[in-house]
Amino acid sequence: MCRFTRGQAELGWIRQARLVQQTRPGRASLLDLLVRGLGVSKGRARMLETVDFSQETLPKEEYKARRDKLTEQLVVLQQQARAAGVGLVVLFEGWNGAGKGSRISDLMYNLDARATSVYVTENLDVNAASSFAGNKQGVSGFYPMMQQFWNALGMRGTITFYDRGWYTTSVQRMLYSQFGDVKIKHGKVKNPKAAVARAVHEAAEERHIDALRGALSSAADFEKQLTDDGYVVVKFFVHVTKEAQKKRLTRLRNDPATAWRVSDGKMATIGEYEEAYRLYDNLLEGSDFSYAPWHLINGEDKRRANIAIAEVLVDALRGALEAKPDPAAAAAAAKAQANSAGGLDEAPIEGRTPEQQQAIEQQSAAQAAEQHAHAPRASRFRIVSKLPSLDAVDHTLALEPDVYKKQLKAQQERLNKLEMEMYQARVPLMLMFEGWDAAGKGGAIKRVAQALDARAYTIFPSPAPTKPELLHPHLWRYWTRLPKAGHVGIYDRSWYGRVLVERVEGFASSAEWARAYDEINEFEQDLVRWGAVLLKFWVDVSPDEQLARFRARQADPAKQWKITDEDWRNRDKYPQYKSAVEDMFRLTSTPFAPWIVLESDDKRFARVKALEIINDALEARLHGA
Repeated sequence: MCRFTRGQAELGWIRQARLVQQTRPGRASLLDLLVRGLGVSKGRARMLETVDFSQETLPKEEYKARRDKLTEQLVVLQQQARAAGVGLVVLFEGWNGAGKGSRISDLMYNLDARATSVYVTENLDVNAASSFAGNKQGVSGFYPMMQQFWNALGMRGTITFYDRGWYTTSVQRMLYSQFGDVKIKHGKVKNPKAAVARAVHEAAEERHIDALRGALSSAADFEKQLTDDGYVVVKFFVHVTKEAQKKRLTRLRNDPATAWRVSDGKMATIGEYEEAYRLYDNLLEGSDFSYAPWHLINGEDKRRANIAIAEVLVDALRGALEAKPDPAAAAAAAKAQANSAGGLDEAPIEGRTPEQQQAIEQQSAAQAAEQHAHAPRASRFRIVSKLPSLDAVDHTLALEPDVYKKQLKAQQERLNKLEMEMYQARVPLMLMFEGWDAAGKGGAIKRVAQALDARAYTIFPSPAPTKPELLHPHLWRYWTRLPKAGHVGIYDRSWYGRVLVERVEGFASSAEWARAYDEINEFEQDLVRWGAVLLKFWVDVSPDEQLARFRARQADPAKQWKITDEDWRNRDKYPQYKSAVEDMFRLTSTPFAPWIVLESDDKRFARVKALEIINDALEARLHGA
């Protein structure tokens, strides 16, 4: 956790954090300020003091007997968890030289490798980070900080080990943005006066505090989403004394076979042990959540460490397996796996009797009211004061063909130029299109794509999730499908499927889709913090116009592939979907990602409006307009 950069001599983040404290006399250190109030405080001071280094080393025979028993239990529990769909996420943080890697290796030796993975968190890529240092557009990297951890996440039923993780990365990113690449030579800071002067200047800016606070809150959101989705999150901090750390790092440094593991910067952190101790303690306290608590491990006694870790994992898996499963969630999952429609027993739309039509309408209205009752009354996020409303959509808005052609060309040319600028400024653009069937999402996406360099954009459709995707949290497939900074990601339907089709069709339980609103807000907040321009379009069309388009598609052999029985069936569910859309507007139209309605009874109007809004947003970001 103390290692800061890779492949060169560097300062650890603890040494850099100390610079902040030195330059701001009379004030708490940066990390102190950040972790206060972040988590669920238990009123404990000095968590690290609870680690007992006075115990004698376990005798070999006693250790072997206990280890063998725990190993047997762990192997059996792993298979039971795999069958039950319980995911285990295990994070190892700790001092340099504490033995995190060895503890993971000892566990992996006996576990089923087919259902186990290890992700080693790399140190901050200084070369990549330098591309964004001082970025006027506020972009923090090629991808959001948390993406790498979502990418590495195994399916429910597997075990994912993280060798260091989101806490290390949070601090490293913030410190680089604040201090840049502060180098050392032979244990001494190069140009110390310049480094301190820069620290004085930068530390006065609260944006750095906000940046780290945001990163740590993202880490907390990640852990909470995992535990809500059927994962067990276990966090270990491997603790050693200053003397033990010095001895181990020196031994590794002096051995030609392991010298590469210990940089000058890592050796230099030994002298900052006392400061690091206090800062670690604060960080642990601020992130010791009831749903993902820290477990402090004595890293000096490998035998006791292995026993303690195994005991925690055994208890965690047993507790998860003994917990009563949610029958509603299980039923919804089975339904989603089968890709069942799960709808009403409708008669064909053509030839219905008035009685059949009335029964369908009544049943739809009742289901809409029931689902709305399960939706949260309010969001913990601030919502814009002026919400969009389906009842307020003006379906008469239109453009004449000749006006359309002129404006379309002008807006596409404008977007083409702005796209070149955003590429150079490394601004990511994310365009999300939701809307009614046949509303014109595809046509709007096509006109946007026509204006872009083909190498600059990716279109991400959102069909029904695959079985592997269903074994991950619902946002996983979107965390793994993000545009690189400077590029465009276009989403034909999106992460809102959880609160739209999955809500209406019963592919998610009421508890799952109800908590998804804030999970989505957390996701979008991370995207905006990263520096993305995020635009969310709802493409709206009146029921009468939709029906006309359905019938036109059915009559045209070239377009019949665009109309399915599912489209017709969804028309009967208009009350449920309308209720879901209104709840979606009400709970996810945040100031950082508000909803934008495209009035699409006239497709020409909607296409030009979408392009104009995209261009205005890019102008505002790039030129401050």
